[in-house]
Amino acid sequence: MSVAALLERAGDRAQGHAPLGARTTYRVGGTARVFLTLSHEDEFEELGPLMLDTLLPIVCVGNGSNLLVADGEHELLAVHLVGDLATMSSEDVGPAVKVTAGAGLDMPVAARRLAHDGVVGLEWAVGVPGTFGGAVAMNAGGHGSDLAASILEATIWRDGTIGKWSKERLALGYRTSALEPQDIVLSVHLSLARGDASQAQERVRAIVRWRREHQPGGQNAGSVFRNPTDDVAARLIEAAGCKGLRFASAQVSEKHANFIQADPDGSANDVYILMGVVRERVRETSGVTLVTEHRFLGFGEVA
Repeated sequence: MSVAALLERAGDRAQGHAPLGARTTYRVGGTARVFLTLSHEDEFEELGPLMLDTLLPIVCVGNGSNLLVADGEHELLAVHLVGDLATMSSEDVGPAVKVTAGAGLDMPVAARRLAHDGVVGLEWAVGVPGTFGGAVAMNAGGHGSDLAASILEATIWRDGTIGKWSKERLALGYRTSALEPQDIVLSVHLSLARGDASQAQERVRAIVRWRREHQPGGQNAGSVFRNPTDDVAARLIEAAGCKGLRFASAQVSEKHANFIQADPDGSANDVYILMGVVRERVRETSGVTLVTEHRFLGFGEVA
């Protein structure tokens, strides 16, 4: 009855038995019991109690660029942020520029817009194909920086309560934070700086060129494994003979060994199994146990 009550109250903002894996960048995987699209912070006040009453695990899904959803139906409530929760504003505060971004906003969109406006410090984010919400949860980074370098605080929904979390409370580390799986980031506040717009835009273009030259396209979710201390995951995977390795509908990229690509109409379970094979072979050849960057729904961690 509680799921029915949420579906009734949410109206066209909610969909039952909705595609979820298809919304990820792997574009494979199963469905969610409820998929809820919200565009205003006050909708969490309106629907939050009903969301909790469903007793379904809650997960916020942005672009699905770091997510693998198992095949089949999953008894969970997926939340997607749009509208006011995907906007950005900025203001000059002394020598700094304070940027407020909704958690549903794409990182590359923000990076390009800020560079065009002569706001520097987030150019690296053009290479992160996710949203700010996921970037906070995983402390996204690349090209010599990460979100921890500029974040001031974030607005978080946890267990029906909206609150401001300081940078210290977020405890951002290498692809980690203090956020729990059911926490939902609503917005983030950054401290950036004024700079030369033409130089910032050239940095953005250079990062885009580098990614096109070194990383594959197609159905993938970026780097699968974190780089271990003093080494590189892709090197270890290639040294273990896994570059180009295929399992059923999934294959380790021949262009970058730390990417796994799914075939069109493939299986998320094949991707998951291949991750485990790669990790085991790296463990056998190097003694290093790789840790995934991905988040999983319907799976445990890769064994």
